Amino acid sequence: MSKQEVCDVVIIGAGPSGAIAASILVQAGWNAVVLERETFPRFSIGESLLPHCMEFVKKAGMLDAVNENAAKLGFQFKNGAAFFRDGTRSEFDFEDKFSEGPGTTFQVKRAAFDKVLADQAAKFGADVRYQHRVDNVVTTDDSATLTVTSPELTYQLNAKFVLDASGFGRVLPRLLDLEVPSDLSPRKAIFTHYKDNIAKDAPFDRNKILITVHPQIEDLWYWLIPFSDGTCSLGVVARPECFSDTQTLEDQLKAFIEQDTNLASLLSEAEVLQPAKMIGGYSANVKALYGPSYALLGNAGEFLDPVFSSGVTIAMRSAVSAAELVTRQLKGEKIDWQTEYAEPLQKGINVFKTFVTSWYDTSFQNVIFFQSEGAEIKPMITSILAGYAWDESNPFVKDAHRGIRMLTKLCAD
Repeated sequence: MSKQEVCDVVIIGAGPSGAIAASILVQAGWNAVVLERETFPRFSIGESLLPHCMEFVKKAGMLDAVNENAAKLGFQFKNGAAFFRDGTRSEFDFEDKFSEGPGTTFQVKRAAFDKVLADQAAKFGADVRYQHRVDNVVTTDDSATLTVTSPELTYQLNAKFVLDASGFGRVLPRLLDLEVPSDLSPRKAIFTHYKDNIAKDAPFDRNKILITVHPQIEDLWYWLIPFSDGTCSLGVVARPECFSDTQTLEDQLKAFIEQDTNLASLLSEAEVLQPAKMIGGYSANVKALYGPSYALLGNAGEFLDPVFSSGVTIAMRSAVSAAELVTRQLKGEKIDWQTEYAEPLQKGINVFKTFVTSWYDTSFQNVIFFQSEGAEIKPMITSILAGYAWDESNPFVKDAHRGIRMLTKLCAD
């Protein structure tokens, strides 16, 4: 059985970028259909948000819903990031930043967080459809036609515009042959959730993500993201050759934890809550972030690396920007998607990319653990770690490469 439907905008994916884009569009008066392949709630990584995210959540009208559900769903108040390397600890308080905007956020279980946002989009009037898979898409200068399969039927959905918020599913890049290799080195991650049982008097601040550098392998690192219910997300990121083809994921993760004395001590009483998982080849890129009657949001376009938790911030910023441009276009304005969407978005992505690259070559690690940085410089670095990678009043945003070179020289002197 098949049928045809018509709407203003189709959004592929009901994650944070899809839910935010849908909310903004329906509140602007457009008929938006959200097609989600899975059923919510569903597991996802990317649990550590950045403060800049909260501006986009607020702009979409979802901030009250997030705050009201935070305690019930185990969202952990977050005010910064802590780094640990071979006995040295360094902390960044996001409220002591250079850029204007929120200085706190949450560390969230994405299954619950994403459902809060998707439910709120539906309350605003978005037509959110779960277990609806996009099998084909054809776009022209003024329309898009999608072939969609649901448990009941296959149907055609005609829209004036389509936004791809499918994340790692990367639906339009696959269907429209947009994918190109990332220029970042390939890495893999093994991760799981624990009941962490970290002692209250342990040297650990639950209000901060903890990023730990391996004591011998400088480009191998761990994340420890606590939640308010006494559980946490723990993962290790490394080059593919650092992992084993013969050991189980659980055994590998346990062995890596034991190789760092601080993590081993913090998690000595931890209990595994779910089987460990591995993700690899996650860094990705595309030929273009937009095309005839479509645009790519967040990870569907370019995903960098989890080290600075930039993924959700980029996704939300792209969602707000694209939704506002779609509204203007549907009202009859001529939109230059290159200069109004792709280039501004890419500026912040490139800032994050510069810091990711310098993290792995250890030059930015040395900055992080440099204990005598100037009082004026640290708030500028803190702003980038808090997600404000588009604030060009910050010298380290305006010219990230030059900023890294300057910081590296400062730390060496």
